[in-house]
Amino acid sequence: MPDTPPLWTSAEIEAATGGRLSGPAFEANGVTYNSREIAPGDLFLALKGARDGHAFAAAAFAAGAAGALTEHPVEGGPSVVTADTLRALEALGVAARERSPQVRRGAVTGSVGKTSVTQAVKAGLDLAGPAHASIKSYNNHIGVPLTLARMPRSTERAVFEIGMNAPGEIAPLSKMVRPHAACVTTIGPVHIEAFADGEAGVAAEKAAIFQGLAPDGVAVLNGDTAFSVLLDAAARKAGAGRRVTFGTGAGHDARLIDFEPVARGARVKAELFGKTIDFPLSQSGFHWGLNSLCVLLMLDALDVPLETALSALADFQPLAGRGQTAVVNAPGGAFTLIDESYNANPLSMAAGFRSLGAKPVPPGGRRVVVLSDMLELGDQSRALHEGLAAAIDAAGLDLVHTAGPEMKRLHDVLPPARRGLWRETAAELAAEAATLVAPGDVVMVKGSNGSKASLVAKALAALGTPQAASDRVASDRERGA
Repeated sequence: MPDTPPLWTSAEIEAATGGRLSGPAFEANGVTYNSREIAPGDLFLALKGARDGHAFAAAAFAAGAAGALTEHPVEGGPSVVTADTLRALEALGVAARERSPQVRRGAVTGSVGKTSVTQAVKAGLDLAGPAHASIKSYNNHIGVPLTLARMPRSTERAVFEIGMNAPGEIAPLSKMVRPHAACVTTIGPVHIEAFADGEAGVAAEKAAIFQGLAPDGVAVLNGDTAFSVLLDAAARKAGAGRRVTFGTGAGHDARLIDFEPVARGARVKAELFGKTIDFPLSQSGFHWGLNSLCVLLMLDALDVPLETALSALADFQPLAGRGQTAVVNAPGGAFTLIDESYNANPLSMAAGFRSLGAKPVPPGGRRVVVLSDMLELGDQSRALHEGLAAAIDAAGLDLVHTAGPEMKRLHDVLPPARRGLWRETAAELAAEAATLVAPGDVVMVKGSNGSKASLVAKALAALGTPQAASDRVASDRERGA
């Protein structure tokens, strides 16, 4: 067997970026910009941000970096010197795409669910052959070219998450990826403070993902969103070779018929291209009904067989901070913790409340939600926080604890019987974790990452020894769920 070629040689980096080598030639098998994450043989990217990455080159070489991409020669090892390391990273990403024309590429964006959908698509790609994908939420002007630059030569399929915080960010990233299939999971009031026209502006920006489609590329559209016509028009204008839709109404290529939460996930009944299918999920959130159909359409567009796609969905577990569920064996008695602390917006909040409301609880147990502020909602923040009360009531939740100045607005409009603790910060609420729950409760923690809901989730988990809900023996009550 021939040796696996390196990810990059210094000569290839020079050719891709227009840079020049300073020091001896080198080979790299990984790419990173964080000197604390260097693995032996990596290429270190000396990017300039809040801190200048050049100051960490010596530490990167000490940790085993094979070489660096810099704007001037550095001590400790060889580097390819360029005029601008970020532009050089972009060029390296494009070169990685161009040298592997066999790769079928997908791209995912949306106001809610893009990271989970991306990773679920990746799970299907992995079962179909050598695959590559974004890690974590590497979806911005650094994360997208970095993910491309890390793509092995032998990759057959890849999927990239593409996000935004402001207008004009998605189209350039999509054009960098040149996806053969691209989807918008849904549209909602997320990052709306950056758009004068609110959700309509968000929808137009998300629709820009179709501008990067490769010739005859497939646009996967959410037919249930209020902006479905806008999305379809954008896909048409971009020249999508095919447009497919998912939703709950008749006429969609993937139509959700039923979503039934069960003890260890859910069962989905749907129609896919006119054929009825019934399949299990390891996810229990109601939003996964439509998410799963989006995943199936993306995998179909990337030439993954349906049987493989369904197998991947059946095994795909909730990501950290995005619905991971555990039983916490606290000294006074066990409770169930659902960690949704990574992100939040009005759409995902309503979906989370509905899912929590459907969870079985033992006699005496309560459905409890712990919330921290939703961010980047602009002048709609007050109304959107207060508006959560209706979704909480519809879900039949028992108790609501809140943290943050925006969640104080929700706290004040809740009925006294449902109103739990409110504290100025999530850290203060986390310090009182033991008072937030009782034995038998099912507790969901949800909030924007920046408002630190994860501190509460960690504090609740620390009350006992968590045991993954998927690993425990279902109770008699759960067996009947």
